Order: sequence, then C-alpha cells, then structure tokens
Amino acid sequence: MAVYIRERSPNRRRNVLLMLLGLLVLSGLAGGMWWLSKTVGNAAEVGSVGKATEPSGESDPSNWFRRLFNRGSTEPLLEPLPQDPLIQVFFNHSQAAQYTEPYREIERSGDDLEQVIIAAIQSAEVSVDMAVQELRLPGIAAALRERHQAGVRVRVILENSYRRPLSAITPQEVAAMEERDRHRFADSVQIIDSNLDGQLSPEEIAENDALIVLQNAGIPILDDRADGSAGSGLMHHKFVVVDDRLVILGSANFTSSDIHGDFLRPDSRGNANHLLRIDSSAIARIFAQEFALMWGDGVGGAADSLFGLQKPLRAPQTINLTGSTVYVQFSPTSPSRDWWQSGNGFIGRVLSGASQQVDLALFVFSDQNLSSLLEERHQIGVSVRALIDEGFIYRSYSEGLDMLGITLADHRCRIEEANEPWEQAIATVGTPTLPEGDMLHHKFAVIDRRIVITGSQNWSNAANHNNDENIVVIHNPTVAAHFQREFDRLYNTAALGIPVHIQEKMQAQQTQCNL
Repeated sequence: MAVYIRERSPNRRRNVLLMLLGLLVLSGLAGGMWWLSKTVGNAAEVGSVGKATEPSGESDPSNWFRRLFNRGSTEPLLEPLPQDPLIQVFFNHSQAAQYTEPYREIERSGDDLEQVIIAAIQSAEVSVDMAVQELRLPGIAAALRERHQAGVRVRVILENSYRRPLSAITPQEVAAMEERDRHRFADSVQIIDSNLDGQLSPEEIAENDALIVLQNAGIPILDDRADGSAGSGLMHHKFVVVDDRLVILGSANFTSSDIHGDFLRPDSRGNANHLLRIDSSAIARIFAQEFALMWGDGVGGAADSLFGLQKPLRAPQTINLTGSTVYVQFSPTSPSRDWWQSGNGFIGRVLSGASQQVDLALFVFSDQNLSSLLEERHQIGVSVRALIDEGFIYRSYSEGLDMLGITLADHRCRIEEANEPWEQAIATVGTPTLPEGDMLHHKFAVIDRRIVITGSQNWSNAANHNNDENIVVIHNPTVAAHFQREFDRLYNTAALGIPVHIQEKMQAQQTQCNL
C-alpha cells in the first residue's frame, strides 16, 4: 500500500520550509524568535506565518538553505560492506548508502532506517508486535494500518510519556513546557502539517499524526501504566517482531529526529543511530516473550501486564546461528541483586574478555563498575577508545571523566559517590562532530573487531535498574565490521581529550568548591 506522506509533489515541503527559513534569516533574530514563539504557542496553529508559495529566481534567500539541505546529496564515499545473510546492520549516517528523505525530501547519505522498519512490517503475514519508546513517523503508522486492515494482528507498546498524539497536546500545555521541550514539540508537529499552511487540518491529522492513524485504524496500544502503576522508569525498548521469525532492533526511536533529522535545523541528519534486522525464529521468540510479559491480556483485559521490576529475572539466552552466536538479556534488574546478574553485569562480562581493543559509541556512560572493568583491561594493554554524546560526557557522573582521569563536582559542589578516576588516564575519549542539534544516540561497543554489544540499553544505573531494555551481544566479525566502520567514521573527526572549557571549569571548582 502506498504511504500517503510519500505521495506529495516532489520537493514541495522542502522548498516551502526552505523559503520560511530564508525569511527567518532576512527578518533577523527577533523575527525568528517571534516565528518560533508563534510556532510553539498553539498546537493547532503551528506556523502562524501564513501560507507560503514556492520561491523562484537567483536572488531567492532560501537558496542558501537549499544548499544546506542538500549537503548530504553527494555520492556515497565508501563501498558497502558485505552483510551477514541473517543479521543485517543499518546506520542513518552511513557513508556507503544514499536515500531521499520522505518528509523533508532531502537527498542525503545514510541508510533509510524508516524504510527498513516499513519493509519488515509489510512482509508480515500473521503478526506485528512493536515495543518502542516513541512512535511519530506516519510512514510506519501507515504500514501498520495496512497490515491491520489486511487481517494481520498488530499490537503496539509505547512509553507512557509519548502515548498521546501530538495533535492532542493543547496550547496551554505547550506554553507550560520548558524551552527545550517547546522547541522539540515545534519541530515534531512539522511532520503533521504537510502543506505548511500553519494549520493542522483534520485530514492532515488523520494521515500524518502517527498515533491518530493507529487509533483510527483500531490498532490496540498499551503503555507501561497498563500494570496499574504510574509507569516503569522508561519503556525504552526499540524493537519489532514480525511473524515470530524476524526482529528489528537497535538504538533508534521511531521519530524524525532519531531517524531522518529535525525539520527546523537544515543541517540535521538525525541523531546517530542504527538498526539491525535479524532473521531468526529463535531470537524472534525471545523478543516475543518479552513483549508478551508487557502486553498481558492487552487492551481491556486484566491488569496483568508486567513492566519494570515486576518482570521476572531472566539470565542471558544464547542462540547459535550460521556464522554467529547471539546472546540476549532484558532489563531491569533489582539493585538488591548481584550486579553481575544485571544487564550491565552482562555487558561487564563481555568487556572482561577483551584481549586487544574496545571501542565504545555511547549516548550515556555512567556505570562505575563498567568503567572500572575497562580500566583493568587498559592496564593489561587493551586499547580503549570511547565516544560519548556531548550532552553527557562532561556531567559530574559521567564515566568519560573517569577515563580522562579527572573529577568534576555537580552544581552543589558534590562529587559522585564512589567516583574512581583512572590512574592511567587516556586521551582517546571524546565527542563526535555531528550536525548541529544531532546527538550520538548509539549504545554499542566493538570488542576485538569481532564482538558487538548493542540494544536499547544506555550504560547507566537508571537503565540497568529501572527501565524496560534489551541488550544483544553478537559474535560475528562480518557484523562487527559494520559497527567498526561506524565507530571509525565518528572517531576520525572527534574532539578528543580534555577541552579548554572543562579545564577552566576544573580550575574554577578548585576555588569555588575547595577541591
């Protein structure tokens, strides 16, 4: 079935948005702030700049933005790597692939992660079970609707914080948001306003607000309050099980900002993320069991859903495939249990087996035990390199600081409890260079170029002890080569070591905090 949002006239959304952005430049910062405030001030009146017409002429101020939008349209720089026949890997910032975004209509490098998900859904003959923190992409919603209408059983589990349709959020709620959340909302609703006339029409909402699409189709949706609680830490999974034979999993939420890019940032190419497509009935059954625990009797049934710590503790499960050994474990684990039984403990056991090198690409790294295990590996000669998202690496609780051999206090001059900076600090720790607004959202490690740790779980105590998460470890050099290429791509242009502003902050804290 054709996806409505993909049937728009070529380049219309991009050109209209580019013209609006060009007008922002001409109108100056004050005008731009006025437009943004109007954008976020009313959920039903998203733009407030009036209906736009397509610009023309060499002097068109949007030409500069058009060049920015198409900066990713060059030919792929790298040859594609061989894919394992059963475990395929995709990266939205890949330099070995190209695609045209379905919403911003940008020609850019990268794998189309949304299309990977849609293709898997379209292949379903019996069932589609989806557990994802956030779903906002109408292309995915339309694919689910089509399968549901064809008689396939479709079920969706979301994190309760993202359960409401975007179009249902009121102007009063938007006004009460913090500035960062208001901007995020303003960006998110652009995907609904397909003609960019500043209004969300009933037709646009019905076709482009993903949760309304599911709701109108009668697709059942649960969130992590279905167990009668206020919700688990986070229902943080990002997986799809198709016909108990195929699994899509990885680090990406099903949103434009996590897969394609932000509408209001021309350079954005989406948070750096990946997905895996695993063709294995054995692995599909493992994820189906996790889904079943959370689903229980489903919508309208008994309150027997299990989320968070209500789920039973399960040891890692091992699956042998042709050319691969795969291990799967789910979180959370109670902090009252031995740490080695937890998801992070499982990660720790894998890291402890490293003999040559460990490369990390992590959104968050704040588990002290994992940092200490890596230090032990480093002390016996294992090369350790780490990239951590810029928004987290220099926080007081970040293990990136430990690896750099430094300590920072929080805003109250408190040092993290049990903090252990490395005695032999390394300079191979830093942040990747990404388009403005994009984050490093990966949660992966490559060990000795043959083992990959991936899944939804951030390397934090909160993920380990509170969230619904999955951890997948894959022993397969073909799969590992894809993750190694992604790490090397990010590392080659990364900012490494202790930046000047952190050195200055350390000096200031010595006086302010008596350190």
